[in-house]
Amino acid sequence: MSNFLSGLLRLRRGPWEMVATVLIGLGVVMMMQPYVMALFTWSFLVTLTGTVMFIIVSHFPE
Repeated sequence: MSNFLSGLLRLRRGPWEMVATVLIGLGVVMMMQPYVMALFTWSFLVTLTGTVMFIIVSHFPE
């Protein structure tokens, strides 16, 4: 866990890619659930944020 937090603070690719991937997955799950309209409403923004974040983070050093 400390390696993960250290990688986030030092702007390393691995931990930030994991955060971006989790955001993309969370956005897709929010989009697919049929119960809460607020989650569906925010799902596109969460997915878009994760996608843009992944594109930016892919340029970080390993």
